[in-house]
Amino acid sequence: MRIAPLAVTPAMLTVEAHLDTILAAAAPIPGETVRVEDAAGRTLAAPVLARVDVPLFDNSAMDGYAVRYADVSSATAEHPVELRVIADLPAGSTAQPELGAGDAVRIMTGAPVPRTATAVVPFEHTRDGLQSVDAPAVITTAPAREGAHIRRRGEELRAGAEVAPVGAVVGPLQMTAFAVVGVDSILVRRRPRVAVISTGSELAPAGGEFVPGQIPESNSVLLASLCAEAGAEVVSVDTVTDEDAAFGALLDRAIRDARADVVVTSGGVSAGAHEVVKNVLRDRIAFVAVAMQPGRPQAFGRIDDTLIFGLPGNPSSVAVSFEAFVRPALLALQGRSEHRRPTLRMPTTTGWRSPAGRRQYVPVTLDRSDPAAWSVRPAAADGSSGSHLAAGLARADAYAVVPEDVAAVAAGDLVDVMLLA
Repeated sequence: MRIAPLAVTPAMLTVEAHLDTILAAAAPIPGETVRVEDAAGRTLAAPVLARVDVPLFDNSAMDGYAVRYADVSSATAEHPVELRVIADLPAGSTAQPELGAGDAVRIMTGAPVPRTATAVVPFEHTRDGLQSVDAPAVITTAPAREGAHIRRRGEELRAGAEVAPVGAVVGPLQMTAFAVVGVDSILVRRRPRVAVISTGSELAPAGGEFVPGQIPESNSVLLASLCAEAGAEVVSVDTVTDEDAAFGALLDRAIRDARADVVVTSGGVSAGAHEVVKNVLRDRIAFVAVAMQPGRPQAFGRIDDTLIFGLPGNPSSVAVSFEAFVRPALLALQGRSEHRRPTLRMPTTTGWRSPAGRRQYVPVTLDRSDPAAWSVRPAAADGSSGSHLAAGLARADAYAVVPEDVAAVAAGDLVDVMLLA
């Protein structure tokens, strides 16, 4: 990498400074109780505590015979021990047969171990394996110790112990664990309610015909899907022209009627003459320049209880701005303890230039063909890093993040790579 003198001007905020302002305003929203089966993707607002011991009772870890250890401790293949089988215990049985000297109980995995049994001998350690219940058990290998192959009540977890902490994300493995400990409902954060507004008189539906000056509208699709992926509930998605009254009406509807916790707009925040978001909100939220590429013009503030994000209009800028600022805020609203994407350092196979004084985010494609040596290259078809190149987002699965003091990246350089999946 070629290092350049740091040139962040006083008029530009660092990425961290702007994010700190946003996170300070993004206090966790209230919790709600939901059934475990409805909790996928939600964030815990309270720790989940075990309701029962795990296991619930002493049970067999193997299919075999429950025995008294003293009866079989000397068993070998040359000198097997023959036991009388007095009962059969499948999983789910409630029977508690009493074992006397020389007795055994045929038992299946998960079945309650009789109180008088002190070990379980797997069928593999008997002469004939699984036999009918009226056949004797011939033990050819002694258990390693008393208690062998018995899972004791509460040995994994005791009732009242923490299963998952506040801020944990609920997925299939967590849902299974909650069911295992007898929990059927949990307290999770409500999903943030998000309204998306894409601005621009030049925007037209993607599937139609375009007259000169029109471009396909893509930002609303991008933002709605990114917000949903981040755990939000998207309550409205709108596209509006650069007319102040039309934008103001949509914004008011999102705040008052849709009761959005967050409004995310795209376009209308730069220094041009028809910047509708800036025209309507210049006295209500802050419009700033952030030392990043793409995404330099940003807006953020609060109107009543609603957080307002004003992002640039270029799709690449929207995607990067979302990752840098909106996604962390949505996660903070849900009470997540970690707001950042996973980041790895790996070599790039192609070089590019980077604007000194601005943190650069380049959509990249990962080469995972060698599991021990991943590499990246810009996702744009021509291998360049231009911030206006939006079609290449289809090939992107990460962003290379280039520090502010780097003016050029060379092939083979290690870069920080923010993984998107």
